[in-house]
Amino acid sequence: MGIRENTRVDRSRIWIGKLSDPDPAIAYWHSKTPVERLEAAELIRQVLYGYDATTARLQRPLAVSKRARR
Repeated sequence: MGIRENTRVDRSRIWIGKLSDPDPAIAYWHSKTPVERLEAAELIRQVLYGYDATTARLQRPLAVSKRARR
């Protein structure tokens, strides 16, 4: 299950202002923790590129081998 299934967009709020007004988005993101910002970035990535559980893991098994000493 990806992040998108648990996320809702609040379309009842809208902000209209002048270009010279300070951007409220800056204050909003400064109020968030780094983890919340990272989760938001991951949500945007999933919306743009899609979520596929098969690509979330290694494509092939990882094998560790020892090199022979010379």
